[in-house]
Amino acid sequence: MRTREVCLLIGRDGDVLWSDESDNPFLLPDSRERWEAIWQLRAQLEEVAHSHPEGPLGFSAEDESTMSALTSALGRTLRFSVVSPGGMVARVDGRDVLVAEEPWWAEPLRRASGMRREPIALA
Repeated sequence: MRTREVCLLIGRDGDVLWSDESDNPFLLPDSRERWEAIWQLRAQLEEVAHSHPEGPLGFSAEDESTMSALTSALGRTLRFSVVSPGGMVARVDGRDVLVAEEPWWAEPLRRASGMRREPIALA
């Protein structure tokens, strides 16, 4: 199976409100449909999650600019997260934290992205 980035918009109760995907494992291009969905769902939207099927377990420079634009447009901070084969990281109160207890949608997001969970190697 080919890998690809997938984006989920998550609501207050952890419900997946909307999703889309790219055909590229390293890039999820901006789309008018995604921005319209974000705007239409803004009252319910709590988190924007996406996959990095080939890594890294962290936010890219493009992710940083998108998070800044969303925060500015919505006038409030959302939770942002990245799911990769090695785990999940979330931006919480301006800090990146490893998510020990992943939400129910993390594993389906991995499957939709064409990846499997790989344990984090501890030194």
